[in-house]
Amino acid sequence: MGIGPLQNTFRFPPHTALSLLILSSDLLLRRALPSSFVFYAFTVIASAKSSNRCKVVKDLLMVAIGSKALPLRIAEICDLIAECSVAGEDNTYNQGGRRRNMSRKSMKKTKGLDGDNSGKNTSGGNYNSNHQDQEASVPHTSFLRQQVDPETAKYFTEISNVIEGTEIDLEERSSICGNALEETRGKEVELATDYIISHTLQSLLQGCDLNQLCTFLQNCSKDFPRISMDRSGSHVAETALKSLASHLQESDTQDLVEVTLNDICRSIVVNPVEVMTNCHGSHVLRSLLCLCKGVPLDSSDFHSKKSSQVLAQRLNFKASRVDESGTQGLQMGFPDMLKFLVSEILKAARKDIEFLQVDQYGSLVLQTALKLLAGYEEELFHAIPIILGCKGNFIDKNVVKRLLSLMKETAFSHLMEAILEVAPETVYNELITTVFKNSLFEMSSHHCGNFVVQALISHARNEDHVELMWKELGTRFKDLFGMGKFGVVASFLAACHKLNSHEQKCCQALIGSVCMENEPPRCIVPRILFLDNYFYCKDKSNWDWPSGARMHVIGTLILQSVFRLPIEFIHAFISSMTSLEEDHLLDTTKDNGGARVIEAFLTSNASTKQKRKLIVKLKGHFGELAVLQSGAFTVDKCFDVSNVSLKEVIVSEMVALQGEISKTRQGPHLLRKLDIEGYAKRPDQWKARQTSKESVYNDFISTFGSKETKYNESFTENRPKTQKEKIKDMRKEIDTQLTPFLAHNKKKSGQKRQSDGTERGDVKFTKHATEDDVGKSKRKAHRKRKHTEKM
Repeated sequence: MGIGPLQNTFRFPPHTALSLLILSSDLLLRRALPSSFVFYAFTVIASAKSSNRCKVVKDLLMVAIGSKALPLRIAEICDLIAECSVAGEDNTYNQGGRRRNMSRKSMKKTKGLDGDNSGKNTSGGNYNSNHQDQEASVPHTSFLRQQVDPETAKYFTEISNVIEGTEIDLEERSSICGNALEETRGKEVELATDYIISHTLQSLLQGCDLNQLCTFLQNCSKDFPRISMDRSGSHVAETALKSLASHLQESDTQDLVEVTLNDICRSIVVNPVEVMTNCHGSHVLRSLLCLCKGVPLDSSDFHSKKSSQVLAQRLNFKASRVDESGTQGLQMGFPDMLKFLVSEILKAARKDIEFLQVDQYGSLVLQTALKLLAGYEEELFHAIPIILGCKGNFIDKNVVKRLLSLMKETAFSHLMEAILEVAPETVYNELITTVFKNSLFEMSSHHCGNFVVQALISHARNEDHVELMWKELGTRFKDLFGMGKFGVVASFLAACHKLNSHEQKCCQALIGSVCMENEPPRCIVPRILFLDNYFYCKDKSNWDWPSGARMHVIGTLILQSVFRLPIEFIHAFISSMTSLEEDHLLDTTKDNGGARVIEAFLTSNASTKQKRKLIVKLKGHFGELAVLQSGAFTVDKCFDVSNVSLKEVIVSEMVALQGEISKTRQGPHLLRKLDIEGYAKRPDQWKARQTSKESVYNDFISTFGSKETKYNESFTENRPKTQKEKIKDMRKEIDTQLTPFLAHNKKKSGQKRQSDGTERGDVKFTKHATEDDVGKSKRKAHRKRKHTEKM
């Protein structure tokens, strides 16, 4: 059976007919199925409705290969049949209504253009007709999957049974894997792209030594792009790269790995655009870039970062990679090879950049490359203009207009975020003044563009940038909330805090967006906790606390950011927080996000009196809260802020629930810190110890405290410090107190001259000097004892 009969008889498209032909050959060879059955199967598939086609295939495969093998093949076949459309069948996709949320996930589509050829790409947005021409200009090589001969297939089946079915020691396993890999010479592509044997090949690459691994990769380096773009071969390529990364931890392996990677890179750069735009090849190429940089291949920071991690960085709850200088988790890398690979990719991609900007998989490769180049300013100065589509190093008016349109595309909006994250300051300045100026609010209103604005705000470098953004967004907080673009406001507040600019103005704008002029401040915190519930309410004047509703994630993060600001700017928020009713406060504590807001308030610069006013409202519920995962942290913070009598109340409510508390994750730590068992046995002694601790602490503060020291009525600090931090703080206090004393003695005694006539400098009582003196004394005493023994 050939492709012709499949097209003419069953009216399958050419690419589908070819794939089905390969599948049928595979079934005939491996399962000894009669050709009549395969012909019958195609007849049934072609006659079935498109909606029932996957079920029909599943039933046929159950008969053909058995129920045990079905899970191994069904995913491959169903993806294929999903694209099988009888000629003339309408595949238009109805987008439906737009949801009012912050998501920009693209709708599920077939690879490339939609079925109705409406001019939408995989990123989910419209683009001009010239993009279709660009897509056609991207070279794609068609490969015909070659079948593995039966004798080789049988050999690797036996190898699979040996290495997976029995327990063998590492040396023997390595030897078996090495010998098996030698049998792959000249057949690497066929074996790597075979669905069943590829799994065995992955096991061999994990178990062999470095020389055998590099030999295999060098033998198939010219075909590495082809293997990477295959559904099965891509897993083999990923496994090989991970094995290379693991061997880099060993000594004296860098040269061999570097030679191997050089061969692979040179093969990739022959036609990198084809690999980039392939769903399998894109992932392999990103792993290769990570390996060259020396970062973990499965790092979410460089492949596809979770939205929660991005949000934490934008709101200053987690250090960004740029702030960390990209040093965390680094292994041995090859920076020159990384620069070469990225440079060659961009050189080849320049003519197809308009297509790559909106292609889902191509955009991901460009994002990874930019993030890995963080810190290499020269390379970034070269790469960013190319990715933006500039003809030179400057952004002209035509490019600006096109960029503003592209930022409303899912794929390019992610790409622009990566650019803003790593852009050198001069590039960032040009982008904000040339591209974004006078367009910030319009962009913030778009479901994709608002994420780009968040990235722009969170990476602001100085007060001038904040001032420019404030002029366009400062008076539009209420409008942004009304459109559901809460992240823009949250990012702006975090940027103001990071740069110590416009903090007071930002707080006032935030209050004005949720509270009318005549309303008391007590309504501020509840409305921010339930941002979406409040702003989507038609009758806002009669809005009330929605019992049982989940608190808004961004709203809780905004309040956490607020309570990190200087106290002179947040009096209204503190007043609203302390005015919460008891049942509302309890609901807040039981919510994961709400509990963090209370913790942020208890660790803020608010007075101890205001904090304890809040804690008192939780009386009778501390035991209940200690059992909850979120509530346990709140109880911990409440104990830190409380005085002795309030601490006793907290502990007394937890005594009866010791068993339940100990079973929770935070429970054992909480029981030890609060000494619940000690209180249960002897409450008087427990109270005496707490009083003594507080007294000692207050005495220390009164003796060594400086003008900058903040007196706190409670014993423990808001954040528990480690022993090392406590010792370091104590040394600082002692140095502060001793400095005036030493200076006074120096003036009194004057400078003494040494015997050689030189003046003795200031005596510094440092840790190293003291250790040197002690060391000299010990060595002198040791020599004296040794001399005495000889005598």
